[in-house]
Amino acid sequence: MKDNQHTQAIPSTVLAQAQTKVDEAKTLLASYLLALTPAERRELPKMGEKTISFVEKAFDFARQNPTLVPPYLNVDAFGADFSDAHGLWALLNSVRQLEEGIDDTEMVAGSEAYQAALVFYQSVKAAAAQDIPGAKAVYEELKTRFPQTGRPRGVSHPDASPSR
Repeated sequence: MKDNQHTQAIPSTVLAQAQTKVDEAKTLLASYLLALTPAERRELPKMGEKTISFVEKAFDFARQNPTLVPPYLNVDAFGADFSDAHGLWALLNSVRQLEEGIDDTEMVAGSEAYQAALVFYQSVKAAAAQDIPGAKAVYEELKTRFPQTGRPRGVSHPDASPSR
């Protein structure tokens, strides 16, 4: 088993505070956020890093040159869209960084917990084979709970014979 990378337990009060703040952010933004179908997401032209300067310059020119703005283009709506897209882009980047850190930490903690469970399971299995009191009941209970499907490649059932 590798060295444990996730060495500091996150207090439940910290997790609860973080969840409260996430819930607050969701509530704060709820009336402004939209939900798109996958098809709608595919169909929309996207503003990204390569197009943001184009959009920004076009908006500046539209404000500075009202005679060039077609009557069907609402410059105020254009400005609100650009402002929100820009502000949400920064927020989204922060949330993605947070998500990545949470995801990575959860993955490491879960992997290490699973590896520890496998080590314990193998120890209990060996103890049950040697008729150590109490080991057989623990082994039988754990054996029924071991996942039989959906294992990642390379992870075999701990009762499987090692392949040579």
